[in-house]
Amino acid sequence: MIILHVDIAAHPDRVADFLAATLRNAEASVAEPGILRFDVLTDEADRAHVVLIEVYRDADAVAAHKRTPHYLSWRETVADMMAKPRTPTTFSAVFPAGEDGWSSR
Repeated sequence: MIILHVDIAAHPDRVADFLAATLRNAEASVAEPGILRFDVLTDEADRAHVVLIEVYRDADAVAAHKRTPHYLSWRETVADMMAKPRTPTTFSAVFPAGEDGWSSR
């Protein structure tokens, strides 16, 4: 299992557009067989600070996601909505250890 934590700084005047595009991507992403979760979070103190938490079954699922039309469209759509490049960090699950504990389905 692979967990991506993506830290994003949206332009403050583009937050609504950024979130709309990101929600479209998230809704399509959770339908992919290799994705267990796709969470979109906003910082209560700074709405322009967005975090994505993406939980994949394996590396193949990550690669497959990056080839989907909805991801490619999202990446292009939001490129100019970010104040700086997004920062991904890859994690391994300690707890819960199994897929069932992470699945949002």
